Amino acid sequence: MGGAILSDLGTEIVIPACAVVGILFSLVQWVLVSKVKLSPQRHAPEKNGGYNDYLIEEEEGLNDHNVVQRCAEIQSAISEGATSFLFTEYQYVGIFMAAFAILIFLFLGSVEGFSTKSQPCTYNNDKMCKSALANAIFSTASFLLGAITSVVSGFLGMKIATYANARTTLEARKGVGKAFITAFRSGAVMGFLLAANGLLVLYIAINLFKLYYGDDWEGLFEAITGYGLGGSSMALFGRVGGGIYTKAADVGADLVGKVERNIPEDDPRNPAVIADNVGDNVGDIAGMGSDLFGSYAESSCAALVVASISSFGINHDLTGMCYPLLISSVGILVCLITTLFATDFFEIKAVKEIEPALKKQLIISTALMTIGIALISWIALPSSFTIFNFGTQKVVKNWELFFCVAIGLWAGLVIGFVTEYYTSNAYSPVQDVADSCRTGAATNVIFGLALGYKSVIIPIFAIAVSIFVSFSLAAMYGIAVAALGMLSTIATGLAIDAYGPISDNAGGIAEMAGMSHRIRERTDALDAAGNTTAAIGKGFAIGSAALVSLALFGAFVSRAAISTVDVLTPKVFIGLLVGAMLPYWFSAMTMKSVGSAALKMVEEVRRQFNTIPGLMEGTAKPDYATCVKISTDASIKEMIPPGALVMLTPLIVGTLFGVETLSGVLAGSLVSGVQIAISASNTGGAWDNAKKYIEAGVSDHAKSLGPKGSDSHKAAVIGDTIGDPLKDTSGPSLNILIKLMAVESLVFAPFFARHGGLLFKLL
Repeated sequence: MGGAILSDLGTEIVIPACAVVGILFSLVQWVLVSKVKLSPQRHAPEKNGGYNDYLIEEEEGLNDHNVVQRCAEIQSAISEGATSFLFTEYQYVGIFMAAFAILIFLFLGSVEGFSTKSQPCTYNNDKMCKSALANAIFSTASFLLGAITSVVSGFLGMKIATYANARTTLEARKGVGKAFITAFRSGAVMGFLLAANGLLVLYIAINLFKLYYGDDWEGLFEAITGYGLGGSSMALFGRVGGGIYTKAADVGADLVGKVERNIPEDDPRNPAVIADNVGDNVGDIAGMGSDLFGSYAESSCAALVVASISSFGINHDLTGMCYPLLISSVGILVCLITTLFATDFFEIKAVKEIEPALKKQLIISTALMTIGIALISWIALPSSFTIFNFGTQKVVKNWELFFCVAIGLWAGLVIGFVTEYYTSNAYSPVQDVADSCRTGAATNVIFGLALGYKSVIIPIFAIAVSIFVSFSLAAMYGIAVAALGMLSTIATGLAIDAYGPISDNAGGIAEMAGMSHRIRERTDALDAAGNTTAAIGKGFAIGSAALVSLALFGAFVSRAAISTVDVLTPKVFIGLLVGAMLPYWFSAMTMKSVGSAALKMVEEVRRQFNTIPGLMEGTAKPDYATCVKISTDASIKEMIPPGALVMLTPLIVGTLFGVETLSGVLAGSLVSGVQIAISASNTGGAWDNAKKYIEAGVSDHAKSLGPKGSDSHKAAVIGDTIGDPLKDTSGPSLNILIKLMAVESLVFAPFFARHGGLLFKLL
């Protein structure tokens, strides 16, 4: 077995260096965005062509000072609303975080009766490992570290988005290209900051834990799994809470404003409009940031746990052990080069170039990353090594591991483009949904549901093929690194994802600031492209969640010492049934939460239109604050039951019914959760873009269905309103459900293996 070319010292330099480069690049992008001034003061023209070198022809008849001032005021209101909500949410989540940390300590510490004595290692009884109490302490610490990193990631993303939205609006006056670069650079700030922070914090944690654990790498990386649990548990509350907030406001604004009152989207007369724009930031930015951070943390932890009991861990090969972190490090550099293609190498000059530019980001990053994976597999891995495979050691070649990562990477691209085909209004599926609006909302709903169900087929085959190939080549470790491959271009994926809500907010600010129709058309074009790429981002998140969950499931089965998971055993089969039911229960809770919150919002918006004199005429101001409060109160209250369902299920099942039943629950929730998540996200995305297709009226077919306010358009708005909680609350939250239950089961596996199955022991 030949050694790796890259030395251990080289590994210790490369990983933090790449993370620091990512953070510095995000700061550079932020400085470039900040050059767009959000103040009404005049500035002297810059030598190289500054702000005042552009003639704002579209804004004739409007005072430039007033427009900028209004944009600044609206941005401030959105930022304050988002910050206020997140602080309120984090107070509740902080209480949960502290309580769950205590639970981790008590459960894991009690495995050996809080003994401080060393114990035989789980996978090698001839060696002695650190005590169960040490595992409890360090697992609790890594849980808190992951939770805090997740919260900070979401909060920073929200701050960046609210900083950039009005700046994107102002740049839209100079042309669609300038606005695109501002929105995309802002998304890149979030993408690189999150990817680099996640990598750096995990790397530092491993090195700090190593000071205590020393040569006990099995115990060290078992404790590190708490990092993934902390990241995903915060992401769950962020996604559910933010999703309920944004969709309650969106549904209320659409149903009363667009359908009943026939006023434009983001019209300043609509009382729910500020809450709607705030919701884009707390749900689609903060929630999504925490979600993808959780995926990254869990896939890294799953790979590290399996590697620690393979030849890398047994032989203390640091470079081989850090292979998952090296993939992420190379991913940051690849995404940095890819970003320059969108912001510096090519300039967007027309609306039709926006969506292709975003899609090129995915293709370029995937192609470059394939080369990066080949390089890192060649220099960081020995030519041959062994991987733990359910009690045996499987011999694996370095080129086989390259194929595992690469197939995950390319499966992600396939899922992305299939998602785009089913959710973009440039293709026939969404156009068929739009055409069905001719006969009303009912046929629109039927066509949309059919599209969602059909869109599941190819992504599932892509996931299945990647699982089969990666497992055949490198067992569960292969699946874990395939998930990492799918997430290796996370910085670019997040940049594209965050670009969408920033553009959406920019359009809202343009409407509320009273800017011209031409400016709104530009921001709408930015938003429409972002809407499709957001759906692609959700496809990536769901696909990677499936692979991550399976890898964590494999690690759990190994840690719990289950030799085989036999579905014909009653204990396992009842677990399968209950597990398959959980995503439906969870979706029911989140959908109803959005419905009840939206009901209050609709009643409040109607009340204001009916009781505030001059509101429809534009001579009176609506009460935005009340609508913001309704969304905040509803989301905080309603996020607790779904969160509790996910967090408590593994604890209850593992403690009362044992590890075999829990393995069935995990398998069942994975299989049904992935299907529902893909279907829900794509159905909602298709309904949204069908509405935009009619509103834009670009083709003869679209013109025949419109204009805005027609019966077909109203039917499309109803479909979009039904789809909102599907694509932005239930769908994205489901991928966290399947990951979180798996990583939680892995963290608590020592307790379940020793003390679980109380009910069966009593019978």
